[in-house]
Amino acid sequence: MKLSEKEKAAHRAAFQTMSLPEKLDHIYTYYKWPILLGIIALIILGSVVQRQLTKKEPLLYLALANVEVGEDLDDSLTSGFLRAVGADPRRQEVSLYRGLYLSDDSDTVNHQYAYASHIKVMGAVNAKKLDVMLMNREAYDLLSGSGYLLALTDLPDGVDASLRERIAPYITANDVILSDNAIEWELGEAESHEVVTETVENAIALNSLPLFENAGFDEPVYLGIAVNSPRLTECAQYTAYLFS
Repeated sequence: MKLSEKEKAAHRAAFQTMSLPEKLDHIYTYYKWPILLGIIALIILGSVVQRQLTKKEPLLYLALANVEVGEDLDDSLTSGFLRAVGADPRRQEVSLYRGLYLSDDSDTVNHQYAYASHIKVMGAVNAKKLDVMLMNREAYDLLSGSGYLLALTDLPDGVDASLRERIAPYITANDVILSDNAIEWELGEAESHEVVTETVENAIALNSLPLFENAGFDEPVYLGIAVNSPRLTECAQYTAYLFS
């Protein structure tokens, strides 16, 4: 019920005559829910503002597929790159997908984990949130065959010619599947299983580089660039950084 001005004045006068404990009790009794809701709203607003102020913009998305790195190399692959290109680590970051495991071995005990990792990679590529991949040979074969890796001849024209010369001895080629009638063959709709492939230069061998040669890898490690990365200039910068 809406109070008249006279009633409001009487309430104010009565409030003024109350002792401090009585005033606090009055406020708690009649205004606790608005106050509580206001506090909750302030907390939510503060949390949103804090997230916006501390939010980091990914300069590059990096994935480690079947590759584990130590703390020092992890720092070099992320913060080291930011320092090298003069990025502000308070506002930018290298977004890193760790712990990806890719395999087409259906007998492995980690088959479900491999499937989940494949879905994660596929989702990141489709969302254009994957730029550079470090991978072992098994992951390289799978990612290449699926067409996820950019042909290194497709790097932007603006890439420094000296970088092209430096990476040339380390470039490796792999098969890319253009067509595969495995489903039709398994369903009896094709007389034979036919796979059409082409060989593409789509990765760089890293083990002999100073950053990797003493990192303890017991198998080759490769760098590949996502086929649809919208950050090819940053990918080229990252490659140059690894070779610096």
